[in-house]
Amino acid sequence: MGRLTAVFVATCMVLIACSIGAVLYLRFGLSGADSAIVALTALTALALYNAVSTRLYDRGDFGGQVSELSRGTADLARQVAEVNRRVAAIEGNAHAAVERTLAATHPITAEMGEVGGLIRQIAETVAAHDTQLKVLAPGVAAASATSVPTVKPMPPIAPAVAAPPAETGAPRSFESRFPESSPAEPSSAELKPAEPGFAGAGPFQTPPVDPRPVYAPPPDAPLGQAKAVETEPVGTDPVGLKPPETEPPQSAPAEPGPAEPAASRIGGRFKDMQPAAVVAMIRDAVDANRVDLFLQPIVTLPQRKVRFYEAVARLRAGDGEQFMAGDFLSHAEAGGLMPKIDNLMVFRCVQVVRRLLSKNREIGLFCNVSPTTLADSGSFPQFMEFLEANKAIAPALVFEFTQSALRQMGATETERLAALAQRGYRFSLDNVTDLRIEPRDLSERGFRYVKVQASLLLNRAAAPTDIHPADFAGLLSRSGIDLIAAKIESESSAVDLLDYDVKFGQGFLFSPPRPVRPEVMQGVSERNDVVARDAGPPPTPVAGHRLSSLAQLARGVVARN
Repeated sequence: MGRLTAVFVATCMVLIACSIGAVLYLRFGLSGADSAIVALTALTALALYNAVSTRLYDRGDFGGQVSELSRGTADLARQVAEVNRRVAAIEGNAHAAVERTLAATHPITAEMGEVGGLIRQIAETVAAHDTQLKVLAPGVAAASATSVPTVKPMPPIAPAVAAPPAETGAPRSFESRFPESSPAEPSSAELKPAEPGFAGAGPFQTPPVDPRPVYAPPPDAPLGQAKAVETEPVGTDPVGLKPPETEPPQSAPAEPGPAEPAASRIGGRFKDMQPAAVVAMIRDAVDANRVDLFLQPIVTLPQRKVRFYEAVARLRAGDGEQFMAGDFLSHAEAGGLMPKIDNLMVFRCVQVVRRLLSKNREIGLFCNVSPTTLADSGSFPQFMEFLEANKAIAPALVFEFTQSALRQMGATETERLAALAQRGYRFSLDNVTDLRIEPRDLSERGFRYVKVQASLLLNRAAAPTDIHPADFAGLLSRSGIDLIAAKIESESSAVDLLDYDVKFGQGFLFSPPRPVRPEVMQGVSERNDVVARDAGPPPTPVAGHRLSSLAQLARGVVARN
């Protein structure tokens, strides 16, 4: 483009010079030589003017480019300085994080060193005992060879804690405290509560010995009766139990036998009573505020991290006997007591949720609600008003309905269910017996969870469905619903459910329902945990930090040796 412009300008200058020469020759009568000289002079002047003007223009353009480049360089320098400042800040934060990590791990390192020293002491003590046993072994063998055998057998040695005597109406074992936790073949882990420890024993003291006589179980007794109290593995249960009630010693302790299931005792008691008397008993327990709240965790699979809790209601009679939900729900429904029980349970669940959220923002609580509460025009306005005042915790509170109750809901219940969903509350479908459901319809109504028993998922023949149970979780997830496998009782079931893409599990394999501490209900507790735990000696601080369970165990072994 620049070359064409130069050619055009040169052509114009030649034409202008020729025109001047022609005008001088034709108009003014100059000779041809003079006219040519004047034309050449004009062409030279025009060429010089064009060259000077072009040079000045190029110089101005070059100056503008230089100034623009200078401004760009200055901006780049400022950006580099900002990057340097941010890098320095990141380095400072990384250094501070490393220092905090070192400060946090230093007590653990010191504790691990102390544990290593204690383990070495244990090894030395065991070696010394082994040496003593080797020294005493020949003498014992010689004495046994010369002694006369007797026909009287030596009673086997039982654990240091004697079996509690039989007492009517008192909790005898884990099975009697949590009757609904006993499957058809209860495992030993489900029958053994956590050992509460000794109130006066510290990490360096030997626990006191029970002065009562120790009795061993009969030879044909099951393994679960071999010990009166055993200790659960450390860290296998996220929550604890209340301390077991102590029983007064008797002169002749009864031989331990299989505990009678609480469900049979309650069923027998209700079986001999008239329906009106049963309703009156339940009403008396509700009016006396003898409604206990139990929590059972719902864990993630396969990590087994506690993600939710399910609230379970239990009633206490005047004599302290507990009624499971399956025993009194039908009678409470018939007597019109479910709205009052649900209001009380929701109030307590809100208290528990607030306490849980203060410790973990990712936790949630499932609360069972009867459709009778939704249909009751007298109590539902207060129910809705209370939930409206606490809708800030709505994402952490899930209301649970059975599949049969959901299918029997009328227009009133459906409308009030939608009102709860509009306030941010979500729902769960429980007691699913038929897998032929519409996930999209459930999702539109606010349901985000579906609970199905593990046996129903793993036994395809027992699951009425149009698809394979292994595809059921994927069908629900496409509508934003998570599947929860309930009543998981064995490790084999938990492993098999991983092939079904189940994200959550619940059952006695992970933890039975545990009672909520009374202080939480009264709002006076200062501890962060909500579920009642076993009473035991407080941990002994060492070097400004807290001893772990392994360190306490090692100290106790060394002290006893």
